[in-house]
Amino acid sequence: MPRITRRIRAAVTALGLSAALVAAGTASAQAAELPEGGLLEAGAAYLASPGAVPGANDWKCKPSAEHPNPVVLLPGTFFNIGSNFVKLSPRLKNNGYCVFGLNYGQTIVSLGRVGGLAPVKSSAKQLDAFVDKVRAATGAEKVDVIGHSQGGAVPISWLKQGGGAAKVAHYVGWAPSSHGTDLNGIVTFAEKLKLMGFAIGLSNVLQFPGVLDQANTSDFIKDLWADGKTVPTGPDYTVIATKSDRVVTPYTTQALDGENTHNIVLQDKCAGDGAGHAGLAFDDPTMQLTLNALADGPADFQPKCTGFGPIF
Repeated sequence: MPRITRRIRAAVTALGLSAALVAAGTASAQAAELPEGGLLEAGAAYLASPGAVPGANDWKCKPSAEHPNPVVLLPGTFFNIGSNFVKLSPRLKNNGYCVFGLNYGQTIVSLGRVGGLAPVKSSAKQLDAFVDKVRAATGAEKVDVIGHSQGGAVPISWLKQGGGAAKVAHYVGWAPSSHGTDLNGIVTFAEKLKLMGFAIGLSNVLQFPGVLDQANTSDFIKDLWADGKTVPTGPDYTVIATKSDRVVTPYTTQALDGENTHNIVLQDKCAGDGAGHAGLAFDDPTMQLTLNALADGPADFQPKCTGFGPIF
């Protein structure tokens, strides 16, 4: 009888230990699920953690067979990875991607927070070095690049003029300024008043030439497309634009031409989505379309039309 009792106790103990291990494993898995941030988190991160965002820059991360390409994130002008990707970076990480983010184009007036101020061409060289570092750390042959606004123009400069096409599998641009912007006519108006030369001189003194590089009349834009209007072959290109854009205007100029290019207007997918230029970073349909592009999903993919980003 005592032996039976001891066996029962041993079995119960073993069962309890197994249950505890399962519970611990479940809790660990749940803890690993990173929460996605919104406007509040982005605002706090802008100052508190401009160079870090949940899910990104784990240099020990090794890509899986399902997601072999590390993803490189590039924020928009004046922003940083800490604020620009509080929603996307955790989602990518939770879906099994290795994620890396670069604060490019900072100058001495950036205070470690304000990006995209340096000339776009110098930022493209910075991107090239960063991609090589990511590839060396992960062992990946190619990366996927996701850029917002100027963060979409920098890789196009690198792809067209810096030999980057051989290192990229997928490019996704959120409202990219690759063809420049007239800022709702402000650039055109300034040109007529002969004010652009003064603005360029001021930008060089105050160290923000990367901002004016994005004017649709800039020497950078003219040089970028001097050899033709198409993008290099090799990568798969996706552009997500919004009709509510008031920064890179007209929004129709954001589209890319060439092989394997997919130009998506957000409102063609979700008519009620009023997300603006910055709002794309917090827009759930934009997140869904981005992950579909990275996964070579169907061209007619229809996102769920909920969780719209802000209108600015």
